[in-house]
Amino acid sequence: MGVTYRRILLKLSGEALMGELSYGIDPAVVNGIAEEVAEIVQSGVQVAIVVGGGNIFRGVKGAAAGMDRATADYIGMIATVMNAIALQDALEQIDVQTRVQTAIAMQEVAEPYIRRRAMRHLEKGRVVVFGAGSGNPFFTTDTTAALRAAEIGADVLFKATKVDGVYDSDPTKNPAAKRFQSLTYAHVLTNDLKVMDSTAISLCKDNDIPIIVFDLSVRGNVRRAVMGESIGTIVGGSCEVC
Repeated sequence: MGVTYRRILLKLSGEALMGELSYGIDPAVVNGIAEEVAEIVQSGVQVAIVVGGGNIFRGVKGAAAGMDRATADYIGMIATVMNAIALQDALEQIDVQTRVQTAIAMQEVAEPYIRRRAMRHLEKGRVVVFGAGSGNPFFTTDTTAALRAAEIGADVLFKATKVDGVYDSDPTKNPAAKRFQSLTYAHVLTNDLKVMDSTAISLCKDNDIPIIVFDLSVRGNVRRAVMGESIGTIVGGSCEVC
């Protein structure tokens, strides 16, 4: 198949890994994601992944419950490593070489994040999963995804979600909500559209990295996105409403 992007950064939420469960990791869902990633790796696409930890622990909620925010964020970072290792296992079960790199040193289970080493892994056709966020509290994994995308020279950032793009209002509450096909970074920031946090959007804007928001639950969407098919919403193109 012909691909549009040579090197991608795929952002997965922790919630994406739990499927219909209320907590934790659904192996069937993780295996399905791994199979989709394997398909595009086999086509020659270099794949890096940033995974969240909200299926296990979310720092903001911990802080809201009275926990120190920095402490809560560190717990959340460790949760992302658990998800990264689960994803690595699923990928390697289907013969996709994968490396987990963490922003917090835990050498017994993962490599430390080293930019040049990550890029070398990608060049060799290995998937690289980045865990532990940026290693700093008060920063989201969305911001980490934008940061890592810039560091490794990714052509695009894929934001995999549970909805099929960016809407002008919550589609689960408003049946008449309109989905955008394309938006500028400025429109997203000005109108506070809930694509990614503002730091992540600004990082992508400053480094000219397009963001494609699409529904991960539809089988084959990762491949379609890599092929450049018009799915979801692209942030960084023209603006149909500006």
